[in-house]
Amino acid sequence: MGLTIGVDIGGTKVLGGVVDDSGKVLATHRLPTPADDVAKTRDVIIEVVKELAAGHEIEAVGIGAAGWIDADRSTVLFAPNLAWRNEPLKDGVSRGTGLPVVVENDANVAAWAEFRYGAAEDATDSMVLFTVGTGIGGGIILGGQLLRGAHGIAAELGHVNVVPGGHVCGCGRHGCIEQYASGSALVRFAQSGAKDDPATAGLLLEKAGGNAGAITGPMVTEAAQAGDGVAVDAFDQVGTWLGVAMADMVQLLDPQVIVVGGGVIDAGDLLMRPALKSYQEQLAQRRNSPYAELRPARMGNEAGIVGAADLARR
Repeated sequence: MGLTIGVDIGGTKVLGGVVDDSGKVLATHRLPTPADDVAKTRDVIIEVVKELAAGHEIEAVGIGAAGWIDADRSTVLFAPNLAWRNEPLKDGVSRGTGLPVVVENDANVAAWAEFRYGAAEDATDSMVLFTVGTGIGGGIILGGQLLRGAHGIAAELGHVNVVPGGHVCGCGRHGCIEQYASGSALVRFAQSGAKDDPATAGLLLEKAGGNAGAITGPMVTEAAQAGDGVAVDAFDQVGTWLGVAMADMVQLLDPQVIVVGGGVIDAGDLLMRPALKSYQEQLAQRRNSPYAELRPARMGNEAGIVGAADLARR
């Protein structure tokens, strides 16, 4: 198959790209997302696709959307940051563009991009992707195929329970890994540490104007890079919990590669070093038995459009 379009839909932007069969992005177009209006969001997606298709011969469109997508890759059952509820997105965009359309979860398309062209492109069979941002998303490849589950909504890795009765999660449960290994958890750990031990959080509190409650994720990263003790400890806690979650995936699925992506990965070794340490400690009983190599994601901001476009091609 020739050229396809991938569309990455977020709460603030609709980003589309023309992608060839080697995973190269040939052109992009971006518009703001009217997140509170279902019809306008659909129309913006159609506008982005038409703009890109005007200059290229396009064979299909793939859409990556944050939310639960049905088993037919057609309907958005629920989207946390958009107004979609049981929205027949595939049919609407297909009618508006005259092109075949596939709809998939945003973490799934990112996982597919990393498997096909990114950090796990040498894997022949399997990988697991953890996307660590404000929350935690995930994607699983087994037998060279996305694991989607009976209803299309498998691989909600952030909502695996690790602390019974722990912090309340947005999903309604208590103690999900998202509450301990995400960007939100990083901020909570840093705010708590700054309140408990302000002497060790001097730089962090300085950035927050002396108010621990005003600490943000970027502040924690900047302070940790400069050696602030509380900020470094917040990354250590997040990395430790992430290592636990990744080790659980090894025990459950035995993948070839585990990839860590998402915005928090920009902190580099601040996150990856404690994550790797925890991961190896959790699997120490395996001794010399092989287990998945841990790698940072490689596709960056192009993962969504490349993965969606490649799934549409298939």
